[in-house]
Amino acid sequence: MKRNGPLLTLLAGLALAAVLITVNLTVTARGGDEPDPAGFGAPPATTAPATTAPAASAPPSAAPSAEPSPEVAPAAKVNAVWAGTVDGGGASIAISVTDGVAVAYLCDGRKAEVWLQGTAADGKLSLTGKKGAILTGAFGGGKATGTVAANGRRWTFTVKAVAKPSGLYRATATVRGAKVVGGWIVLPDGSQVGVVSVDDVPRPAPAIDPATGAVTVDGAKLTAAPVTGALA
Repeated sequence: MKRNGPLLTLLAGLALAAVLITVNLTVTARGGDEPDPAGFGAPPATTAPATTAPAASAPPSAAPSAEPSPEVAPAAKVNAVWAGTVDGGGASIAISVTDGVAVAYLCDGRKAEVWLQGTAADGKLSLTGKKGAILTGAFGGGKATGTVAANGRRWTFTVKAVAKPSGLYRATATVRGAKVVGGWIVLPDGSQVGVVSVDDVPRPAPAIDPATGAVTVDGAKLTAAPVTGALA
């Protein structure tokens, strides 16, 4: 029995040594790891998902436009003819308007005459002629009224609207080298008043045929046409 004691002691020492070696190897294997500041077994930090930018909001819808204003139709242009004698007699006047363009002629049937042109709009007449001649007036209700100032004289008038063959006629031509300009006023009763100027020398005008405008001046046959529009 005494012989087994040392053997047991030796075996116990070997076993202890084996345990120590095992523990040492385990500690050494662990000692090479870096310490984990987040704690043993802590899961790796996850990357925060990228923040998605908010979708751009749609621009506010435009405010509804105001209702368009109804278009106003332009006033109809004036088309009319007025003719008659001036107040107090002694001369006649005719005013012809085509699409708002007005031409007037005043004459005494002997040598006094004046041509004027301008506008007729909004119930008003405004015409001018040579040497400062001027006509101002108004129209409506089938008549025209106003004043003509020319050659140092002044006439007033109130004349009614007329229809063909009444009205204002004019003829221009060159006869044997002379410039001829004739004006005629055909009144509602069929009578005529006119002046023909030959090289600016006025004289009573021969009668025209209102149906055709035919007239003879110094042996030359001319045609007097109704005045429509501005003078040539």
